[in-house]
Amino acid sequence: MVQHTIPRNPHSTASIAGHPVHAMLIPFPIAFFVATFVCDLIFWRTGNPGWVTATLWLLGAGLTMAVLAALAGLTDVLGDTQIRNLQDAWLHAGGNVVVVLIEIYNWYSRYADAEAAVVPVGLVLSLIVVLILLFTGWKGWGMVYRHHVGVADDSDQMR
Repeated sequence: MVQHTIPRNPHSTASIAGHPVHAMLIPFPIAFFVATFVCDLIFWRTGNPGWVTATLWLLGAGLTMAVLAALAGLTDVLGDTQIRNLQDAWLHAGGNVVVVLIEIYNWYSRYADAEAAVVPVGLVLSLIVVLILLFTGWKGWGMVYRHHVGVADDSDQMR
């Protein structure tokens, strides 16, 4: 009798009750960074400095949540060889590192120079971040839907 082994899906090492932590955290920095871009647009059109204050908080919260999401994602990469071997994983991670570096600069320049840091440089940086997030989100989508990273195996669902 020939025994067939069904390959297992790449597993999320950082998980709670089988639910990947990275997937639970990533919506937060995305929302905060996209909201920063929206607030920049509103500030550009209105000149109201309250929107710049909002972006300082949004960027700070986004960076905090991005670090937490990155730690969970790094745990997954280090914990599963299949994930480490995916080119999409490295493009996703590398793009998100670039996002964090841009947003650290974006936050600091706003902290140091207030409204003067937003138009045009801060606005352009926020736009670049949103565009990079579209790319890294596409790569993250590919890891889940094409490579089944963090997707429960049939045997996991039977438990």
